[in-house]
Amino acid sequence: MKDNRILIFSLAYHPSHVSGAEAAVYEITSRINDIEFHLITLLFDPHAPRNEKIGNVQVYRVGSGGSKLSKILFIPRAIWKARSLHKELHFNAMWSVMTYMLFPVVLSKWAGVSIPHVLTLQDGDPYERVFKRWFVRPVTPILDYGFRHAKAIQAISAYLAEWPKRRGATAPIEVIHNGANPRDIRAEFDQGEIDALKEKLGKKEGDVFLINTARLVHQKGADTTIRALAHLPEHVKLVLVGGGAQEAELKGLVRELNLEERVIFTGLVERTEVSNYRQAADIFVGPSRSEGLGNAFLSAMASRLPVIATQVGGIAEFLFDEKRDPNRPTTGWAVDPDEPEQIAEKVLEILEHPEHREQVTTTARAMVLEKFDWDIIAKQMRERVFARVL
Repeated sequence: MKDNRILIFSLAYHPSHVSGAEAAVYEITSRINDIEFHLITLLFDPHAPRNEKIGNVQVYRVGSGGSKLSKILFIPRAIWKARSLHKELHFNAMWSVMTYMLFPVVLSKWAGVSIPHVLTLQDGDPYERVFKRWFVRPVTPILDYGFRHAKAIQAISAYLAEWPKRRGATAPIEVIHNGANPRDIRAEFDQGEIDALKEKLGKKEGDVFLINTARLVHQKGADTTIRALAHLPEHVKLVLVGGGAQEAELKGLVRELNLEERVIFTGLVERTEVSNYRQAADIFVGPSRSEGLGNAFLSAMASRLPVIATQVGGIAEFLFDEKRDPNRPTTGWAVDPDEPEQIAEKVLEILEHPEHREQVTTTARAMVLEKFDWDIIAKQMRERVFARVL
C-alpha cells in the first residue's frame, strides 16, 4: 500500500466525459506509481458504477445525473464523500482540477479535511466568464481563498499562469503544458482501419476533409468553419468529431446554408478512436474563441495534420504563423476568430502548396515530441507540484 495519497476533484471523468482536463489527469496519474490517487466526480450516467478503478485512479461517482441542479449539488455531495474517505484513507493532499473545483476543496477544508491542496488551471473559458458572471461574483471569496492557500498552482499555459496573481495567490506557479494524444505521438495505426473509416464517412477520391475533434460548444467556433465551407469548392468537406450543447444549433446552420452533404457530425467518439479520425482527415481547423491550451491542436500536430487555428489564449504558445510570427519556426496557419473567409483562404493555401505543408507539419510534430510528451509532463508534475504536498 502506498503511503502517499491524493484526493482529486473533477466534475467529469472517464470513460464517457473526456476533454483536455480529464485526459490530462488520466495521462499524468498513469505515469506516477508512488502516489495513490482517488477521484470524486459526478455520476452523469445513472448506469455507470459508483466506484471503479480506471488506470491508476480509484474513481467515486456522486450525484444523480448531469442536470444543472445535479451539478450544483455535486459540491455538497463531494464534500460529504471527501470527509468519509479521508477518515478511512487519511489523504496527504487534495488536487483541484480547474478553477471551480476549488469550491469542494475549500469547503472540504472548512468541513474538517485539514490537508493542503494544489490547483491545476485547465480552464478553456476566458477570465471574465470564469470570475465575473453575476451568479459567480457572490462566491468568488471561496475561490480566492483556494488560490491564496494553495501550496502549488499548475497552469497549462503562460496565459493561464497570469490568473493566480489576479486572485491574490502567493504559491509557486508552475507552467506545465498538457500533451498530445499518445496514439498520435506513437503513430501506430492500422491502415485497414483508417480505410474502413474513410468509407464509413463517405470519403471519395479527391475529397478534402477538414476536421475538428473538440466539444460542440460556442467557444470552439465550429460555426465559423461551417461558414467557411461556403467559400470553398464542393469537394472540401467538414467532419466534426464529438458532441456538445451547440450540436442542434450547428445542424440548423448547416441546413440554412444547404451544406448537408458536406458536413458530417459523428457524435461522441471514444478517445481511443479519435486518432483514427485524424488519420482519415486532411486539415485540422480550430477557430476557437477562447482556449486554455488546446490538447486537440497538439494531437493534430503530432498526427502531421496541417493546423489552422486562432491564436487565442494558450494556442499562441505553440501555433506560430509564417507571417504573424516571422521570428519563430512555423507550426501552423493562424486566423482571427469569427473570420470564415480567412479559414477558406488558408485551406486553399495549404492545398496549393504541398511542399510548404510538409515542411510546416514536420516542424510542428517535432515541437510536440520535444515539448508536449506526457512522460515529461508527469515527471514535472511529480517533482514540481505534488512534491510540495507530500
